Amino acid sequence: MKSIFTDKDKQPNDNDLKESLGETYQLWQLIKDYVISKYPKGFEEWSCSKYGWSLRIKDEKRAIIYLLPRDRFFKVAFVFGQKATDMIMKSQIANSIKTELDSAKVYAEGRGIRVDIMDRTIISDIQKLVDIKMAN
Repeated sequence: MKSIFTDKDKQPNDNDLKESLGETYQLWQLIKDYVISKYPKGFEEWSCSKYGWSLRIKDEKRAIIYLLPRDRFFKVAFVFGQKATDMIMKSQIANSIKTELDSAKVYAEGRGIRVDIMDRTIISDIQKLVDIKMAN
């Protein structure tokens, strides 16, 4: 599924996000704020690919999290190395996330997963994933 923002010449702004994400806009902000509070050296970077616009929060060396806007919801994406993957598998994170991570193809940079954010139910797991990512 593509981003709701596909015009390469128009980077989404906060008003665009509020309108498109609806009630999940607050969750978008919550996740962004959490990442920056945990890692103040992180910075936001919008990029547009063939799938549309996405927001990456990264540091000098790596991407911490990707936020992918959709219609009335958004996805978060992570790439985890083996140490982080092992920690996630031993954690209390939702089994659905563990299953997706376990079945993800392994690349040189790690395993990638995407999680739909439709409501608050998964937010604490996303915060735990951020913490694990930053610890490894």
